[in-house]
Amino acid sequence: MFLRISHLSRYEYSKSVGFDAHALYLRPRETTRQRLHNFALTISPTARVVATSDMQENPLDWAYFPIETRASVLEFRTEFMVETLDANPFDFLLKPTALTFPFTYDFAEKFVLAPCLSAPLDPAPLQAWLAQHLPHPPTETVSFVTELNAAVNRSLTYNRRDVPGIQSSTDTLSLGSGSCRDYAVLFIELCRLVGLAARFVSGYLYEPPFANGSPSASPAMHAWAEVYLPGAGWRGLDPTHAVLCDDAFVPVAHAALAETVNPIQGAFYGASPVTSSLHHELTVQKL
Repeated sequence: MFLRISHLSRYEYSKSVGFDAHALYLRPRETTRQRLHNFALTISPTARVVATSDMQENPLDWAYFPIETRASVLEFRTEFMVETLDANPFDFLLKPTALTFPFTYDFAEKFVLAPCLSAPLDPAPLQAWLAQHLPHPPTETVSFVTELNAAVNRSLTYNRRDVPGIQSSTDTLSLGSGSCRDYAVLFIELCRLVGLAARFVSGYLYEPPFANGSPSASPAMHAWAEVYLPGAGWRGLDPTHAVLCDDAFVPVAHAALAETVNPIQGAFYGASPVTSSLHHELTVQKL
């Protein structure tokens, strides 16, 4: 699938301010299942952009602003075309040792996957949730992860939150609701609790328009999870929609710690207190 994506983030300040360097996770990853055909990043006020990668090999662009820069509006705009190739998310074969669950990762897998296997800080609420929502889990591995994904979806009510930050899994369970990033973090911690390596993914999702041509949802960046299955590699699962991730999903960055791949990370400074607001414009079009 070919997708054209345009994304504008505009920060407005009550007074002119200066800007520290900003870390930008806005450039889609290039993998065997995704090709980036062009990418343009425009920043106002002007900044020097240095393209790098982070410790998890995510594309990471740094924006450096001249020290004399002062502005009351800061804008980041990306425009790109991406080709997604994962049309059939079940197109994989597991290693024989991983066909049934639970299974054990081998030594090399455990060594590399250690950050994505870390035990949740407060396992008791998660254990209670599993006992209630998945009392008789499937023993076939793919069935287990898909049923766990669906169970998270069934147990929560979606609540789009435009405020920064991610709820703890305990808060998500107590509230019974959350945004896509909260769903993903809960699913990840449940996976790790039972011994599955899982990580957070930030990116975009193409959703076909309704029959009348109107968008299916308010456009926003999306979040989901990936689970490492021996033989299949990292496979995306989206608990917000209770699906395995296919070519409608555009991964931008992944991480063991969700908060480390926030799309735009940086700070502003001024001589007096300043208020700020954030405005988004996003379009995801199928070509």
